[in-house]
Formats: sequence, structure tokens, C-alpha cells
Amino acid sequence: MILSILDTDLYKFSTSNAYFQLYPLAEGTFKFNDRAAEVYDGSFLEEFKKEIRSLEALSLTEEEFAYVTGRVRYIHRNYWEWLRGFHFEADKIQASLDAEGHLQIEVTDLLYKVTLYEVPLLAIVAELRNRFKGVALDKDKALALLDSKLDYANEHGLVFSEFGTRRRFSADLHDAIVAHLKKRCKVCSGTSNVYFAMKYGLTPIGTFPHEWVMFHSGVFGYKRANYLSLEDWISVYDGALGTALIDTFTTGSFLRTLTMKQAKLLDGFRQDSGDERIVGDAIIARLKEFGIDPATKVIVFSNALTFPRYKDVVDYFRGRVKVSAGIGTNITCDPGIEGYKAANIVMKLSRCRMSAKDPWEKVIKISDDTGKHMGDDHEFEIAAYELHL
Repeated sequence: MILSILDTDLYKFSTSNAYFQLYPLAEGTFKFNDRAAEVYDGSFLEEFKKEIRSLEALSLTEEEFAYVTGRVRYIHRNYWEWLRGFHFEADKIQASLDAEGHLQIEVTDLLYKVTLYEVPLLAIVAELRNRFKGVALDKDKALALLDSKLDYANEHGLVFSEFGTRRRFSADLHDAIVAHLKKRCKVCSGTSNVYFAMKYGLTPIGTFPHEWVMFHSGVFGYKRANYLSLEDWISVYDGALGTALIDTFTTGSFLRTLTMKQAKLLDGFRQDSGDERIVGDAIIARLKEFGIDPATKVIVFSNALTFPRYKDVVDYFRGRVKVSAGIGTNITCDPGIEGYKAANIVMKLSRCRMSAKDPWEKVIKISDDTGKHMGDDHEFEIAAYELHL
């Protein structure tokens, strides 16, 4: 189900590298969350454990090493040298079913290692789920449905990137979809999946995830987590990968601590929750406070977008700010089957510490959408107080 060690999102490698360069002793735990609370049985768990064993056989090939060191140069070469020797360890993945049959998964390790487990595990769960539900895929029908979406995107000039690895229907369909994007789509700017970017000559797309800010909140505190995480990102990448994810502790708290230096250095901002118009207007207003022309920046919208909804966003911001999008599940997990719903699963950092000699600190996510909140109730109270939410 996982085709290569590169069969994951680019931001997993960029974030892993940032930990590797700045916080090599830091540790963390990633915890699975099924927002739909689906129920599984022992046979599902057994198959899942077989699949995670297969991850151990993956390693960076010489062809892949040549690609990433030549194409993804902003990630340090010493990191790619390290990745050549990296292997997933199935024994680190704690998987079980609770009394109600809900899937529980946790992985703990050094952060530059453990962050790499997230996307492959989610992709395995999503594909296995579809198999166990007996969903019969008609690939031609799925690609015909994709064609109608691409025709719409091409017609209206809706520039987007493919972001659908973690909740894809299957690896096989994902491969066919990216091949289709390469052949038919005039406005696809790239894919978050590094393996398919290499295979089909597309641009690998991504920057950093919520976990990077969550880690900083755990070891440095909530008040300056957004600020410090951006400063560290800038110190590692020196202006490359300049799109900031803004909603780890709500967009409002991010914009309050954003500095003029950071705003000038950033290429843009990624909106992953909340109302697109409200969030975009807030970003534009903050840029104007700094005397920065919003039209020189880009906002990447990625909150469960469909193409018609994305067109409304493009029309609303036309001439005010550059607009792009990351579209995931609507592309990679829409088989055109009546009544079918894609998996609604995530895997987030739940605790971290600077080193093994430090105590564990719980971490949380306070989204602009309440349904995307994640973490400990007491930590929510602390964060809400410290961030004036």
C-alpha cells in the first residue's frame, strides 16, 4: 500500500529535517484520531499489522537519493544521507482496538524519525478501510469523474496542487490520478507526494505542518509558539519553503505575533480551517498594517475544498491577493460511488519533550473549526488563557 519511502508528503521531510538540524534530541508521540469513530474488528487489526510490517522493507534507493538531492536542494544533503539508512520499525507502532472497536495507534521516537510515520500509517488505514467495507472501485468511472473536475478547473484557471496522500482511496488509484493530472490538467502546480512528483515530473509541494508549531508550544510555551516556530523555520530554510500554516492556535493568534520581518520574508500563508473569506480578509488586513501590498503574497486554501467552492474563493479575492489551493480528498478519494464517504482520519503530535532527560509535555491544536480541535482539555484552558482566546 506504500510504494516507496518517498510515497509521502514533502512537508514530512522538510519538518523531519528541521528537527534533525535544530532539535536532534527532541522526542515525540503521534496519536491517531478517527473523527468519524468508525468500528473495526480483529481481522482489520491483523491486516493492519501485516501492512505496517511491510513498511520495514522500504529504504531510499539510489535513484531516489539522486532525485531528492538534485531536486529538493533546500533540504540539507546531510539529512538525505541520514535517510539512506533509515527504516521504519513496526515494533514502535502501538496498534489496538478499544472496547468499542475504535482503532488506536501511537508511535513514539525521536521527532525527526517519528514524524515520518504519520502519512504512511494514515494511507494504510484509509485503503484498508475501503477494502474491509467492500467498496468496489470502478477506476474508469473514478477517472471520468476526475475529468469533469479538471475540465472545470482548466476552464476557470483554478491553480491548485494535489494534497491527497493521507486519505487516498488506494495507492493504485492515486497513481492513476496523478498520471491523469500530468496528462490533462493545465493548472495543476504540483503534488505533495514526493514519489509521484519524481515519477511524473511534477513539482513537489509543501512546507510545514501543525506539529511544528505544536512542538514549539510544548517546549517553549503557547504565547510565542507561532513566532518561535517561524523564526526556527526561517533559520533552517533561509527563505525557501516560505508558506506559513497559520491555524494551529487560531489564525487570530498567529497574526497577532506575526512580525514585519516575517511577513516580508514569507511568500504566503496556508488556510486550513475557518471561513476562507474571513481568514483571507484578516491576512490582507494584517499585511496592510505592515505596509505590505497583499497582491505580492499568496494564500493557499486547503480546507476540504471542492472546485466550485474554490472558484468562489478565487472570485472573492481576485485582484486583492494571489490565490492557490491544496486539494486532497476530493481528488484522491472520490470514486463516484453513491453514499460513499471518505475516511475522516488524522494523526497528530500528542506530546513532546526537548530530550530524554526532560518531562513530557502535552500538546494540542486549536483550529478555526471546532471539529478540528485536538488534545487535552486542561491544556485547552491554559492555551486559551495565555493566548487570550
